[in-house]
Amino acid sequence: MKIGCPSEIKPQEFRVGMTPSTAGEVARHNHDVIVQSGAGNGAGFTDQDYTDQGALVVDSAAEVFATADMIVKVKEPQAVERKMLREDQVLFTYLHLAPDPEQTRDLMESGATCIAYETVTDDNGGLPLLAPMSEVAGRLAPQVGAWTLQKANGGRGILLGGVPGVGPGKVVVIGGGVVGTHAARIAAGMGADVTVLDRSLPRLRYLDDAFSRDFGNRYASAATTAELVAEADLVIGAVLIPGAAAPKLVSRAQLSTMKPGAAIVDVAIDQGGCFETSKATTHEDPIYDVDGIMHYCVANMPGAVARTSTIALTNATLPFLLSLADKGWADACAEDPHLLEGLNVHKGKLTYYAVGKALGIDVTSPQLALKL
Repeated sequence: MKIGCPSEIKPQEFRVGMTPSTAGEVARHNHDVIVQSGAGNGAGFTDQDYTDQGALVVDSAAEVFATADMIVKVKEPQAVERKMLREDQVLFTYLHLAPDPEQTRDLMESGATCIAYETVTDDNGGLPLLAPMSEVAGRLAPQVGAWTLQKANGGRGILLGGVPGVGPGKVVVIGGGVVGTHAARIAAGMGADVTVLDRSLPRLRYLDDAFSRDFGNRYASAATTAELVAEADLVIGAVLIPGAAAPKLVSRAQLSTMKPGAAIVDVAIDQGGCFETSKATTHEDPIYDVDGIMHYCVANMPGAVARTSTIALTNATLPFLLSLADKGWADACAEDPHLLEGLNVHKGKLTYYAVGKALGIDVTSPQLALKL
């Protein structure tokens, strides 16, 4: 199989879909790897690193898309990239379709087979290809939140850890999954007063058993959420419903109850965001103000630490990539129901229920799609 890896073109996205070592592993399975020149530069990988591992480096994305049987990326294809997809091609990347009807329509019209990292599952009910970036984003969230709180950025001028004689900042993390747990651990390590909100009692029990000395937790009723958000200096949104649009858990009206200059970091923004006032921003212009509350809503947060993120991501994607390449997408998905969960679009059909529900589009079951 010919496997292509183009440069990422989303603003300030420095990750790359394949590291040189990943390309080498794929090449050793007797597949051709085509990499766009400069694709790895942002993560610290040179063209020579790829050629040393047996990859062919080409000048343009157009050449990658025209040549490859499977396209491997990091972020969802941008409009110009979607026009280059074709019916007999496989796309393997993050898609986050639920809040993005335009992308969904374009992918369906392309006829390509699109497998989304974020909906591939595992035996434990986890999301193994989303987890590495959730870990990175969770660990970044308190860091960027602390920066947003600086007065020069419009924030309250709060140091999260405080100093002797001055209390720490209050951090509320909405969601106790992978993102929320990592965010809480880092915020607590910075010295902040941290509370995690979640609706899963088993998850709250786990957090209490594992981290009770580091941070507290509360059941995420509407009243408790409103109370703690009003008291917080920093609120981190870390809620995920796999493949679906994020629920809106903090309304615009609630902003008036918050402290002037308080900060919001919405890690769920790539699924539409969990604050009513959230809108996607970029690393170039990450912060905006709504009613005196500073919002940080960058949709590709892990792109800021591109080398760490790329290596962590490709460590997770490699086994699935090899399976798709060695067996072909249909046989690989037929043999692995967890990989089949990643199938979102095939031959013009939407194949992921949560996306169809969010966008009001009829869905074909992935099992039926295998037979098309």
